[in-house]
Amino acid sequence: MTYTANEMMTVAAARALTNDDVCFVGIGAPSAACNLARLTHAPDITLIYESGTIATRPNVLPLSIGDGELCETALTTVSVPEMFRYWLQGGRITLGFLGGAQIDRFANLNTTVVGPYDSPRVRLPGGGGAPEIATHCGQIFIIMAQGRRGFVDRLDFVTSMGHGEGGDHRERLGVRTRGPTKVITDLCVMEPDPVTKELTVVSIHPGVTRDKIVENTGWPIRFAGTVAETPAPTERELAVLRDLQERTRRAHAGEGTAGEQAAARTGGK
Repeated sequence: MTYTANEMMTVAAARALTNDDVCFVGIGAPSAACNLARLTHAPDITLIYESGTIATRPNVLPLSIGDGELCETALTTVSVPEMFRYWLQGGRITLGFLGGAQIDRFANLNTTVVGPYDSPRVRLPGGGGAPEIATHCGQIFIIMAQGRRGFVDRLDFVTSMGHGEGGDHRERLGVRTRGPTKVITDLCVMEPDPVTKELTVVSIHPGVTRDKIVENTGWPIRFAGTVAETPAPTERELAVLRDLQERTRRAHAGEGTAGEQAAARTGGK
């Protein structure tokens, strides 16, 4: 089957998740990957969103953390202070899944501004809960389309800490969680070097060359000694992902009867 680079990225990210994960989910690409995993190989994964929804099972992808779809399909919903103080800061969430506008070689993220803070070229949505997620989840996965505008040598603003300046920087600051352990892009999969923590390409997606990865990275990217080829999406993975995206499109466009929209929100139950 043919597939897009974005579908390859989403599928590769979904495969990294397991049934045992308790996952704090970001909106957008992280949400698509997490729900694809839930609908395929990890039906028992626990998905948590920043608005306080726990074990949510959305039938369509949410527009924001305040989307009613999340609360309606959750096992329970708690207050935002409880979510952060008890669940996140209490060490009860094993994995955070984030995206960003910019990332550097040590997986630090910027979602605040592009350009000088006082007079930016672009003002981004901001950190929200991402800085806390990056610090307190057991580990972090990051999903981003790869290009020189986003994969930069130096961030314009550090919103969420990855591995800081590299090496043992997190540990020196007293942060006990693992930080980013995997970065999934539309070209490849990266993991931090065990010692330096610099992002290193460990898997390249089908049809992508090393030169293309180099061209789309704003620093001299490193490759592991042995680099695998990412398995292509299966027919089932693509079918489930495309069905999810089409349901989402229809729901957000207000298509279908009221009954059909209600059924979409509840999974037809």
